[in-house]
Amino acid sequence: MAARPVAVTERAGAARSVTVGPHRVIADEPVPVGADTGPAPFELVLAGLGACTSMTLRMYAERHDWPLREVRVRLRLDGPAVVTEISLDGDLRDDQRRALVSVADRCPVHRFLGSPVPIVTVPTEEGGDARCTR
Repeated sequence: MAARPVAVTERAGAARSVTVGPHRVIADEPVPVGADTGPAPFELVLAGLGACTSMTLRMYAERHDWPLREVRVRLRLDGPAVVTEISLDGDLRDDQRRALVSVADRCPVHRFLGSPVPIVTVPTEEGGDARCTR
């Protein structure tokens, strides 16, 4: 799994600036905790899972030359579970639809989130550079 380093820096209130390579996004909490200037952290996790699921299904369908026109993925937290709803548009047979839904559980982000993931926290020097490096 190749992933660029992610850097997070504080902004006003609960807002945070998230940088990944040349890309920037604001993360925040909804009112009243934050100002709702961007998705909340759990929403960003769901967005990553949904994007990966959609990409995985698209690649699988193209590899098999199946007539998949569009993949739509909606995700939500339901207690401790993530509920993923997948809509497949195209002239697909029932067995192709079942296969695609089954493949969704094998996207890399799904496998990553579903396994024990060690998180190692390393302190840096006070006032040190917050940019991530490999």
